[in-house]
Amino acid sequence: SVLSRYENQITILSDYLEEFPDTDEPVWILGRQHHLNTDKSKLLLDINARLWFTYRRKFSPIGGTGPSSDAGWGCMLRCGQMMLAQALICRHLGRDWQWEKHKKQPEEYHRILRCFLDRKDCCYSIHQMAQMGVGEGKSIGEWFGPNTVAQVLKKLALFDEWNSLAVYVSMDNTVVIEDIKKMCWSPPQSSSAAHSSAHVHRSALGWNKNAAGFCAGWKPLLLIIPLRLGINHINPVYIDAFKECFKMPQSLGALGGKPNNAYYFIGFLGNELIYLDPHTTQSFVDWEENGTVDDESFHCQQAPHRMKIMNLDPSVALGFFCKEECDFDNWCSLVQKEILKQQSLRMFELVQKHPPHWPPFIPPTKPEVTTTGAGAVPS
Repeated sequence: SVLSRYENQITILSDYLEEFPDTDEPVWILGRQHHLNTDKSKLLLDINARLWFTYRRKFSPIGGTGPSSDAGWGCMLRCGQMMLAQALICRHLGRDWQWEKHKKQPEEYHRILRCFLDRKDCCYSIHQMAQMGVGEGKSIGEWFGPNTVAQVLKKLALFDEWNSLAVYVSMDNTVVIEDIKKMCWSPPQSSSAAHSSAHVHRSALGWNKNAAGFCAGWKPLLLIIPLRLGINHINPVYIDAFKECFKMPQSLGALGGKPNNAYYFIGFLGNELIYLDPHTTQSFVDWEENGTVDDESFHCQQAPHRMKIMNLDPSVALGFFCKEECDFDNWCSLVQKEILKQQSLRMFELVQKHPPHWPPFIPPTKPEVTTTGAGAVPS
């Protein structure tokens, strides 16, 4: 509790230290441009609307006998939750949706929040992520890197039929257009257990087993690109391309930070990155009987943190969301124009065809049996 009070004091103090400077330079937040001298209030509202996930305490022990707080080890998992939550906000409410304290929000908003509550039966809870990480070689309570979090989200998304996301995590700094289109247009998977009454009641917690989750057509795409932008420090040659990613309308920001200290980067001002910081310990919040969530602690209502890009650890993961195929096609065009143009050292590659020396690409499907580390996930 002493550590918790200390972290909260630091957060409050940062409100006075992190005010934006007076500048004519634009601020970019997840594909939206803001000008400090004309619409600072809109900028702060835009930042406050992002779902903010932090350390929590006093939740049910992970795995029944594990930790009941993720303080000190769960920061990258919380950042992964924030990136995914932003994708779900874009999917159901739109990028321009705004949050206001005490204002009634649509049911979809509360349903999104319920996906992330610290309960073993919520599909993207700290419990599910930590247990799924066991299959990625991470013990419960061990710190994750950006790529591990991406792999965990990819696996958990297979069980989430309400949001019905296609999660593509790039390999070897290469995004393959053919594979993504194959995955997003893959026919719906059938499951005889999908409609069992034992599972239907979980829909209130984020699981949805009705036919709506199996609509034909393009599955909304969550694209995650794990990168290494240098050896011990970020290579300055990547900075302009990295900043361009935050300008794209499909941007979900980036996961990264410093060694063992993860942040969710949502934009930039000049050569400073703007981020949400999960290193505040709050008490567990459950959902109400009517399905709503007391959401005030899920929005950071202080001036955001900033750090110089050159202080960023070179291990990062970029995120993008493409609700429709045209969004993905537009993203590909932007990458060709802004990321791959005249760059001797490319941040990542975008190729049309699956590389012949790679193993065949098979769109992932939900396992018929519960896999190691996914104890609470229904199969």
